[in-house]
Amino acid sequence: MVPDVKSSSTDGGGRERQRRRTRKAIVDATIELLGQGGNPSVGEIADAAEVSRRTVYLHFPSLEQLLLDATAGSLSQHHVEAVLSDPALPDDAATRVELLVRAVCDDAVATMDLGRRLIQLTTAPAPSVPATRPQRGYRRMSWIEKALEPARSQLDTDRYEQLVSALTVVIGWEAIIALHDIRGLPAREQKDVLAWTARTLVEAALKPSLHGGL
Repeated sequence: MVPDVKSSSTDGGGRERQRRRTRKAIVDATIELLGQGGNPSVGEIADAAEVSRRTVYLHFPSLEQLLLDATAGSLSQHHVEAVLSDPALPDDAATRVELLVRAVCDDAVATMDLGRRLIQLTTAPAPSVPATRPQRGYRRMSWIEKALEPARSQLDTDRYEQLVSALTVVIGWEAIIALHDIRGLPAREQKDVLAWTARTLVEAALKPSLHGGL
């Protein structure tokens, strides 16, 4: 059993969501400027997002990282968000999370090279970003929270935060890269393994008898 992990974001959840909204505004502005065919500067991006240059650098220590993040986002977010906003999306959290995993894996085919570069850029914390602040993954966090909405009222705060943290390990580039590079699995099997793992985590978290730890 894994012992209960009290998330440091429990008390600062509101602040973290605000940081994610600010980060999203910066990336959305970058995507729009890139869509206009330009090569935007940090100053132009800050103006478009209605934030300061300092705020941009707090979230993205380099322009390269921001442009990579925006490009990856433009390739993936519409598909994944369409899945999560589908009126036919079931109320079952485990099924919603599985659908999320499969959508992310589908998009990874187009974004994997960008993902590898982003991971490389964010492995070591940049001096301008506090060590405790996430370096990437704000879209992933929002998607996971959206998928888990039906289960939110069934879990106490610590259990919910622990489940979100567990799902970040199996949803995204890092997990797909591990299955590709270490296990040598083709894309279809990667998707099946990660969908099964994510569903298992949600179902385990929702079983009262297992609330001593995932």
